[in-house]
Amino acid sequence: MLNKIDHLGVAVKNLEASLEFYAESLGLGCTGEEIVPEQKVKVAFLPIGETSIELLEATDPDSPIAKFIEAKGEGVHHVAFRVDNLEEALAELKAKGVRLIDEKPRVGAHGARIAFIHPKASNGVLVELCERSE
Repeated sequence: MLNKIDHLGVAVKNLEASLEFYAESLGLGCTGEEIVPEQKVKVAFLPIGETSIELLEATDPDSPIAKFIEAKGEGVHHVAFRVDNLEEALAELKAKGVRLIDEKPRVGAHGARIAFIHPKASNGVLVELCERSE
């Protein structure tokens, strides 16, 4: 079902300041910034090898990222795994009794189709499944 780690999501208060660290200190390049209205976030992807770091800044105080930072502070928010067929992956997980946040795909950054598994099903780790057309 899973192909590889697509990206690691990192919740940040200030995207520009965080980009400075990842770009200047670590030497990672940014492929651009994007606002994802449905998720109420501004994101930037920094590729490294076959995966990426996704920096997520809240665009609304009521967004999941703002709530995460308020509760836990900045840091790793989720791990995203690439799948070939998101509907099949969700159906398989549901059949196994895995608790899902999303039973149907939604649109994420770069037009990817995404869905989240509830952290209570995965020992406190928020898991994203990601299907890309690239």
